[in-house]
Amino acid sequence: MTTGILLQITQTLLAILLAPLLMGWVNQCRAWLQGRAAPPITQPYRVLRKLFHKDAVIAHDASPLFRFAPYMIFACMALAAGIVPTLANDLPFSPAADVIALVGIFALARVFLALAAMDIGTSFGSLGARREMLVSFLAEPALLMVFFTASLISRSTELPVIVEALAHKEFVIYPSLAFAAVAFWMVSTAENARIPIDNPTTHLELTMIHEAMILEYSARHLALIEWAVALKLFTYSALGIALFVPWGIAPAGDLAALPLALLALVAKMAVGGAGLSLLEAVSAKVRLFRAPEFLGTAFLLAVLGMLTHFLLEV
Repeated sequence: MTTGILLQITQTLLAILLAPLLMGWVNQCRAWLQGRAAPPITQPYRVLRKLFHKDAVIAHDASPLFRFAPYMIFACMALAAGIVPTLANDLPFSPAADVIALVGIFALARVFLALAAMDIGTSFGSLGARREMLVSFLAEPALLMVFFTASLISRSTELPVIVEALAHKEFVIYPSLAFAAVAFWMVSTAENARIPIDNPTTHLELTMIHEAMILEYSARHLALIEWAVALKLFTYSALGIALFVPWGIAPAGDLAALPLALLALVAKMAVGGAGLSLLEAVSAKVRLFRAPEFLGTAFLLAVLGMLTHFLLEV
């Protein structure tokens, strides 16, 4: 039990520390693909350090919610990272929070971000909050359907049990997971404010969603939000690994497999980050009113995956 608790804490801290590195890798790969001079892979760490050393500028009419929201958002993302198995499948606290609770944690962070954006009363904050709620309203049902497909296969909603069923038992090909994987990628791009739903590098009024909600933040508050954004991307990447390519995650009680699990995690994250950069380089942002079609397609693919499970795999 003590070893499991230490492993769960270690995996959470590892996610918190490596999340900016993943963001730096994605930015570097995107710059290479666009023919630009790539920033150092450690650039996100430098930005965070600079922001933490600055003095915060807060609007006079900001409520305590505006100040508290960045800490809550970061705490939610750290908690979500602790639920997803990254190195080992030994997570003793996993029965307390399954995939349904994970969706709730993501939603809680989003609610605090939207409330903080509307707290100041600026037009940009309210605009971004409304758009964020629209995207989340469409993305969360699709994400739940993806989780239900994996849960039906493993007969559990706990991520360690799902990984155990998919990676540490006899090898079985599940066609339903192919549909679920495409749906998960579509939801992940929307939830992480990536192309084609949002552009994380833009500040254009007609296109930005996430950036519009954090324009009033600065210094340590902005640093926590940016760190939480990187941590959310890392968590979604780890979640995709746990659901669709779980091979390499160490089984419970096998400490000797941890070095190999770490290497597998780094390799998968590197490939996933490069793939995300490639898709963003060859794709364009869709109009906001096309987002329901994009996420509706993700929901239909996730439901199709469930139906495929019932028709072909049961």
